[in-house]
Formats: sequence, structure tokens, C-alpha cells
Amino acid sequence: MSLFLHSHPLASFCHKVLIALYENGAPFEAVHVDLGNEASRAAFLSVWPLGKMPVLRDEARNRTVPETTIIIEYLDRYYPGATALIPGDFDKALEVRLWDRFFDLHVQEPMQQIVAERLRGGGDPSRVAGAEAALRKAYGMIEQKLGEHPWIAGDSFTMADCAAAPALFYAETLVPFAGQPSLRAYYDRLLARPSFARVLEEARPYFRFYPYRERLPARFRPDEASI
Repeated sequence: MSLFLHSHPLASFCHKVLIALYENGAPFEAVHVDLGNEASRAAFLSVWPLGKMPVLRDEARNRTVPETTIIIEYLDRYYPGATALIPGDFDKALEVRLWDRFFDLHVQEPMQQIVAERLRGGGDPSRVAGAEAALRKAYGMIEQKLGEHPWIAGDSFTMADCAAAPALFYAETLVPFAGQPSLRAYYDRLLARPSFARVLEEARPYFRFYPYRERLPARFRPDEASI
């Protein structure tokens, strides 16, 4: 085994990279990181001192690769599979990279801010309202971008869709889609994508730790007896 992904099954940014790995079929070992466990935390910090997940370690090439977009770029270059996650054409690749950043910055970030406020016991209502407004604005832009295309950057599943899937999965539990039929259909296609379906199935036991678990789609909602 050459590739080791240091990650946690509940983390949306880890989901993004897992989708890419399952799309290209590269064999890897998932290293579960528990930052609340002293030994696990110390082991992870020895790999990446900043302590941010996920991180890919490639023993064959002696490379440690952090940051989700960089990890997927790395995989697409050195461990390509049947699905080319980044097009060879420069302009098309630029579009994929743009929407990859869009989902990370304009869907993931406000989503995580809302969750963080909940974990602080409710937090600042004005910050929550601002983050919710940011998500609604992002939804409108996604709706407009999709048009008749099945995927966010066109007719092919790409890195941008890897970013979109987990971001939208959690965001929809906080600010449900309303009046965006193309976004809803796109989200349903993402849920049906085998790579993402596999990620969600693996995450299922950990959804009991999600503070908005009662808003998850019914098939992912944990049994209250297990909480």
C-alpha cells in the first residue's frame, strides 16, 4: 500500500477527497484521525503539524500532500483512473478549478460557520443569519450555472463535483433548497453517484455526532437509541 489518507469519516472536506479516490479506484488506506485522542492527535501532527484534515501520504513517492484541491490534483496526475477529474483542456480545467473553489469558499465555509455557532450553544444570531444569506446567494448562482448540464462544469463529473457533494449535503440540512429545481436535481444526482453514496454509507455511524442530525435525510438519520 502506497497511499494513506489521514481523515475522519464525518468531515465534509475529507468526503471530498474520498469521492475522488473512489472515482479513480486508486488503492489506499484510510487512517482514522481522532483529534480528541492524544495518541491519534500526536501521530497526525507528526505527519502534518498544522493538524488540518485530510492529508494524503504517498510512501512510494515520499510525498505528504495537504489541502483537498491539491490532493485531488495530485491524484489526477499521479494516480489517474477512469474518471478524469481535471480536464486536459486549459479553459475547461480553469472552470473546474473555479467551481471547486466556489464550493469550498462559498458553501462549505458558511455551512461550517452555522455548525460552529450551534456547537457554541447558539452563538451569535447575526453571524448565523449572515451565513444563511451567503448560502442562499450561492444556491442562486449554482442554479444559474447548471442550466441543462448534469454536472456543475458541464457534461462530465469532475473535481468540482467532488467539492459540491459534501458541501451541499450538509448545507441543505441548514438552509434547504427552495425554488432551485436544477440544484435539487443536481443534488439528487450527487447522492446517487456511487462514489458519494459509498462515502455517506461509511459516514453513517458518525452522523450521530452531527449537531443537526435531526435534519439529515431520513435514510441517514441515526437511531435515537444510538445517540
